[in-house]
Amino acid sequence: MRRALIAGNWKLHGLQENQSWIPALETAVTTPPSNDVAVCVPATLITTMAQTAPDWLSVGGQDCSVHEKGAHTGEISARMLADAGCSYVIVGHSERRADHGETDAVVKAKAERALEAGLTPIICLGESLGERDAGNAEDVCRDQLLASIPEAPAAKVVIAYEPIWAIGTGRTATAQQAQDMHEILRQAWPGDDHDALRLLYGGSVKPANAAELLAQRDIDGALVGGASLDAESFASIIASAK
Repeated sequence: MRRALIAGNWKLHGLQENQSWIPALETAVTTPPSNDVAVCVPATLITTMAQTAPDWLSVGGQDCSVHEKGAHTGEISARMLADAGCSYVIVGHSERRADHGETDAVVKAKAERALEAGLTPIICLGESLGERDAGNAEDVCRDQLLASIPEAPAAKVVIAYEPIWAIGTGRTATAQQAQDMHEILRQAWPGDDHDALRLLYGGSVKPANAAELLAQRDIDGALVGGASLDAESFASIIASAK
């Protein structure tokens, strides 16, 4: 049985905007969730979050280096994230792929470093609006999956399908569109353990649409952007997980 995961991604937002976030979340979530919950915060906040988060809330990083150590000024390795208190790390988010030119090979290398450090990589992929309109969404996402995943059991990684056209736009894939792509990705997993693979949907997930998305057979959770910054909204999405 796959265990649902709700993961927040704070992106470039910090505690100066969310001073009361943890107390508000603990107030909104009165019983420890039966599913897994994580919040991926900027690197400067990881230690603080790890020290103050309730036991049921894991902490994740938003990126890691392809390097383990060495002369790489400004880089943060997966082992550093683990030492700071992380359990997860996002790799290959579309904003990293677009803004920093990260290729599938780079994403795969980062996922490998994450696994070596004992972290669970949340590997992101998704098509652009142009690729979907051209009828290429399935091929694009399948190719990204196969080129971005490390050699590891399915249970050791998480895949987040985030259609680029639905990130921060207010647009969301329909529940059926999301389910169809998740089913394709599960079947594309190269091992025979694809039933153990956890697949998340991301892209303007909010309380109003979370329950319908999370009710789909192959959707095992959500990677939540803007709605994760509001504790009550995030709590509502947590409660929607199957």
